[in-house]
Amino acid sequence: MTSRWSAPRGVTPETSRLLVERAHEEIIAGNLGDARLLDVRELVRESWRRSLASAVGAEDLPPLEFTREAIEAYRRDHPLAGARDMIRALLIPGDAASSGVVVAVGDAAGRLLWVEGDHGIQTLTSDMGFVAGANWSEQKVGTSAPGTALQLGQSVQIQGAEHFNRFVQPWSCTAAPVRDPETREILGVIDVTGGVEAVTPQAQLLVDATARAVESELLVARLRQRAEPQAPVTTPRRAPDRARASLRVLGQERAYLAVEGEGVATRTPLGARHAEILVMLVVNRQGLSAERLTELVYGEGASIDTLRPEMVRLRKFLARVAPFVELESRPYRLKPALESDAHHVLSLLDRGAPRVALAAYTGDVLTGSVSPGVEEFRNTVRTALREALIAEASVEVLLEYADTEAGQDDLEVLQLALELLPARSPKRSMLVSRIERLA
Repeated sequence: MTSRWSAPRGVTPETSRLLVERAHEEIIAGNLGDARLLDVRELVRESWRRSLASAVGAEDLPPLEFTREAIEAYRRDHPLAGARDMIRALLIPGDAASSGVVVAVGDAAGRLLWVEGDHGIQTLTSDMGFVAGANWSEQKVGTSAPGTALQLGQSVQIQGAEHFNRFVQPWSCTAAPVRDPETREILGVIDVTGGVEAVTPQAQLLVDATARAVESELLVARLRQRAEPQAPVTTPRRAPDRARASLRVLGQERAYLAVEGEGVATRTPLGARHAEILVMLVVNRQGLSAERLTELVYGEGASIDTLRPEMVRLRKFLARVAPFVELESRPYRLKPALESDAHHVLSLLDRGAPRVALAAYTGDVLTGSVSPGVEEFRNTVRTALREALIAEASVEVLLEYADTEAGQDDLEVLQLALELLPARSPKRSMLVSRIERLA
């Protein structure tokens, strides 16, 4: 069967691509009056200007705005949750794993809720942050089909070098907003990403038709629900806008507690013991007995009498800095559970985004701590990142890892990077020198 994502005839000439790339360099440099910008489509040119005005970096990775638990709850209640099967059937029929494209569904703010399709393309696009939970609005990553479609409220095609972000320029995409069938408020966006086959006129017609089909299905379901008054009417819940706390422990000897929301944004340093205790409670969300927590923080044979006064002081600290976080006893646990930047890295690895995880990994967990539990968690995070990079990452990402404190003396990583480098790469001599020093 012929794929609906077949390559278009009359692909854009190389000269046209170079013009767009040069124009992109000029606008990034701030040369807004350069005549070469006139060679770029007006839609793209204006999107570049908006991206520049929003202070978007040309190499910024999209922020992850959901924890693993939060995104599950949010997308379960999202209006487009029930349309996922229809979208998949219309845009990636047959074997999704070899469809040649990736299909994403996002919310009205540009945050991706589902990303599925060709496994090979997913592996590559995840390195630029095209994963569930990432924000692909224009204000965060600049010109892209999903973000610009939401900005303009219409279907959009962005090809290659037209993207504002350099990491995204190898890809092309078509996206269309989905609206509430009655209020016409934008509910979300549907995007197809791949090679040039994803930006044909037929691709735009198909994505547009899928968006309209979803809107029609939403209306039918709503009318059917009204005709059956005995059926309970549910309103999608919105994520609550309340204060939340997170633990920042990567790349520093002493952590701090970040509190955001409800007009609050504070970062309060933690004492060494409080940081170690909180890390153990974040790792062990189900709770810990006083004996086990003492062992993890102080080491085997320590008395729980050493722990108890610290727990009293920690309760007072939380009551002052984050009163919505309760420290429960028997077992000791936090309610609600805290997130940490280290767990954020592990979540990115679980989603198949090693490059984004590496960017988020600013160093080891509590580098100065010798608590047994902290040392074990530190090794867990470092090992998980290393193994993911070796298994999935490109040579560029391996070299980035080799420049970190964790990877600078990793002989296996350096040897693998050397194998992957082109024969004439100027980086080879530097790698050979480092390998000889370690061997």
